[in-house]
Amino acid sequence: MINFNKPYLTGDETRYIEDAVASGKISGNGKYTQLCQKFFEDKYGFGKCLLTTSCTDALEMAAILINIQPGDEVIIPSYTFVSTANAFVLRGANIIFADSNSENPNLDAGTLESLITSKTKAIVPVHYAGIACDMDLIMDIANRHNLFVIEDAAQAVDSYYIGRDGVKKALGSIGHLAAFSFHETKNIISGEGGMLAVNDMKFAERAEIIWEKGTNRSAFFRGEIDKYGWVDIGSSFLPSEVIAAFLWAQIEHLDKIQNKRKQIWNQYFDGLKKVALEGNFKLPQIPDYAVNNAHMFYLVFESAEKRTECISKLRNKGIHAVFHYLSLHKSPFYAAKHTGGNLFWSDNYSENLLRLPLYYELNEKDVSFILKAMLNAEN
Repeated sequence: MINFNKPYLTGDETRYIEDAVASGKISGNGKYTQLCQKFFEDKYGFGKCLLTTSCTDALEMAAILINIQPGDEVIIPSYTFVSTANAFVLRGANIIFADSNSENPNLDAGTLESLITSKTKAIVPVHYAGIACDMDLIMDIANRHNLFVIEDAAQAVDSYYIGRDGVKKALGSIGHLAAFSFHETKNIISGEGGMLAVNDMKFAERAEIIWEKGTNRSAFFRGEIDKYGWVDIGSSFLPSEVIAAFLWAQIEHLDKIQNKRKQIWNQYFDGLKKVALEGNFKLPQIPDYAVNNAHMFYLVFESAEKRTECISKLRNKGIHAVFHYLSLHKSPFYAAKHTGGNLFWSDNYSENLLRLPLYYELNEKDVSFILKAMLNAEN
């Protein structure tokens, strides 16, 4: 059986966890938390990083930081995970759903201006499969309309956007704020886990307070104040040192993990190029302004029936391939609130997109077996 996903362990996770436990500081914001945060700040140019217990928590922090109020509108793609919407719904926002574009599941930035009203507060682009949205266009629109941009970079660790000026910028470093995931399905993991990247430094001090349950506890431990107390709203967003220690072991092997995932991705792409031209599906399309972090390998079939048929044939060979999101604008919770009409491309990906297994421990023989099964499924 070839599973869809298998978490990769570097071998150092338990050693670092034992070290964290032995230190007597396991409640969070200790040695490993600070190592992880500094790594991301230094390598990717994020303004300030704060580890969280999930990407969902990071998005919820972002919603608090931009002061979302009941009735505010937030634009997000319909083709995304529910957390992208929930973080803002919890603060009372109305969600305005954007359609995906025809080339890939990212939101169609060209439609954004038509969705903006006097109530719009933020745009939340989701970098699906770690592939960049058109961030120059999104930031231009946001700046003209005085809107915040919060990058949902859950799948975009170690991925980049190439701007019109030719400068390559890490995804998550462009918007005012960004949220990352280290869930066990991501490129580097900590079981559950996430991170908020603060790029507009006017949010930095308050972000740390919200992170620490609404207290200025971090400033107290740095010796900046002589006592700490409750100064703002917040919650228990800070993860334990056990989570951070696990993540640090992954970070130390990031380049090795990324190289292997890209090798697998390229083997899929090269193996399916010819049949894609003749068959019932399209391969991933990566815009010129984006790079590939090999988070996911997906296919887009010409019909839901063809996708279902392929899933069934692969499972008969012991291969677990899966579909992905269902359009949020049609969800039981939000369908009655959606006023934006048909979102053709979001529904197209909901009905026709298929993800193939992609994880570190897949070897060349495994991928060849999957490719052979795919080719047979097309015959």
